[in-house]
Parts: sequence; C-alpha cells; structure tokens
Amino acid sequence: MAKDIEIPGDLLALQRVANAAHREAVRQGYSPEGWRPWLDAAQRVRQAVTEHAAAATVSRYELEMAVKKAAREADEAENA
Repeated sequence: MAKDIEIPGDLLALQRVANAAHREAVRQGYSPEGWRPWLDAAQRVRQAVTEHAAAATVSRYELEMAVKKAAREADEAENA
C-alpha cells in the first residue's frame, strides 16, 4: 500500500494546467499545433514530479499518480 504523499501546491497547479490544456486539445480535435500546449504542459509536469520525487525521496510513480488524482478531484470540485 502506498504511503501518504504530500502534494506540493505547485505540482497540483501544473497538473491542473495540463488537464485544462488536454480538455481544450480534445475539444478542438487533433492537430499538431492544437495539441502542442498539452504536450508541453504534460512535459513540465513530468519534469517537476521527477525533480520533487528525487528531492523528497518518494516514488516518482506514486507521486505522479497522487498529483493526477488530486488535480482531477480539484477540477471536478470546481466544476460541480
């Protein structure tokens, strides 16, 4: 069982930006230009998660999943 992982606000914010960029890309349909903002945002999230996980000595995978879940829950709460 995964231990509780503290999610820094900056990681949550980055993931929420990536989520919004993905929703917009899907709404527009596929084009390389339309999907570039999401791909760039997702790369920033991966880099930040990797750096934070190394500094905090936590599993990168577990941190990434926790960040994604928290961002999804925050997005759903905001849109409820």
